[in-house]
Amino acid sequence: MMKKLPVQPQLEMFKTVLTSFIHPEHELCLLAKKIDWKSLEEEFAPLYGKVGRPSIPIRTIVGLLLLKQMYNLGDETVVERYLENPYWQHFCGEVYFQYKFPFDPSDFVHFRHRIGPEGTEKIFRASIDLFDADMIRREVKEVRVDTTVQEKNITFPTDRKLIEKVIEHCKRIAKKEDITLKRTYGREIKKLKYQLRFARKPKNMKRHIKAQKKLHRIAFKIYQDIVKQLSPIPKSYMQELDVLYRVLTQQRDDTNKVYSIHEPGVLCISKGKEHKPYEFGNKSSFAYTRKSGIIVGAMAIEGNVYDGRTLKPQLEQVEDMTDGKVKKAIVDKGYKVPGGISGVDIIMPKVLKGESYYLKKKREERCRSRAGIEGLISHVKHDHRMIRNYLSGSAGDKNNTLLAAAVYNMKKWMRLEKQKLMDLIFGWIYQRLILTPVISKPTEYMKNWY
Repeated sequence: MMKKLPVQPQLEMFKTVLTSFIHPEHELCLLAKKIDWKSLEEEFAPLYGKVGRPSIPIRTIVGLLLLKQMYNLGDETVVERYLENPYWQHFCGEVYFQYKFPFDPSDFVHFRHRIGPEGTEKIFRASIDLFDADMIRREVKEVRVDTTVQEKNITFPTDRKLIEKVIEHCKRIAKKEDITLKRTYGREIKKLKYQLRFARKPKNMKRHIKAQKKLHRIAFKIYQDIVKQLSPIPKSYMQELDVLYRVLTQQRDDTNKVYSIHEPGVLCISKGKEHKPYEFGNKSSFAYTRKSGIIVGAMAIEGNVYDGRTLKPQLEQVEDMTDGKVKKAIVDKGYKVPGGISGVDIIMPKVLKGESYYLKKKREERCRSRAGIEGLISHVKHDHRMIRNYLSGSAGDKNNTLLAAAVYNMKKWMRLEKQKLMDLIFGWIYQRLILTPVISKPTEYMKNWY
């Protein structure tokens, strides 16, 4: 059963009302008024039953989910910070200052699974709705698009690490199912690990390769022993054992290799970076307006797809989110689309035959403006939890990408509101303290001037 926060609660004598000591013009207070919480509650209400224990209020958990992504915190740390910050409590819909945790941090996981990427997309749409709809429709005619790699929270994959993980998983299954292995190879594995750690030098390379092969043979024997004694294999172990088999049988030049046992969907992607030739994670795409810099499209892409093939679904998402029509897409040279996209002018830095000087300069200006998306991607990755993705599976990739884009828009809206307030204050000071004395005493002012 979905629990709702009271709209007009009755005040209590022994509880502190938040609005009595927080500043109403604080950026989070303004954002809390602007977000359409009622529509989000209506969107997520069908996901809850009508009987049973009341759930966590939608505004509370969605608010904390946004604050977690906004201030780059974890599931546990954001709940702890919630108790210290009255503005966070007001943003999440509380009336009185709270002294207890609103819920257990593990409820974040259940809520993300409950709403899925479709629900996170609705939160992202709410972040776009903060801005003027007519302005968004005008600016969405010309968008900048680029992709980046969202790295997964895994260790750097090596053959030795993966083989050791296979042995650990097999022994864990044996212990859980009360299986007695023919041999555990404890002493041999310890000796081989020592050799692999200290023998990787040019003069000891043969010894290193020999130890690596022997460790691989031991892992395969333990795996075969587990499979033989488990036969028929229970459904709960089929997927795990399949991943272990892929690790043991994959070759250097194979495609769709396994780089992590607990995250088998991780891809090895090369973006041509000198300092980081290979990144392990998934590819994410962003689209944002040229003038205002609002993210109007964000999506996580499954598989190592060529950038040109991601452009059409990205533009379709932009049009769906904004109810506008994209006419120009400013991209880099990696977005070569055979045949183009109907109704969309794809602008990239390339030499066009028969192009006039004026059109060439206009195109170059647009291509230079595309470089601004690099700074946007850097902010989204370093400030909003995309530098390292801690959410599991492909659904976690999509959720993290969409939430990062949503809170980027919200932070941008708060900065604009703060700037409006500062302009208003300085305008008042200028009018009262500078402009008014000059107008009231023009003769003295003129004397001082001359």
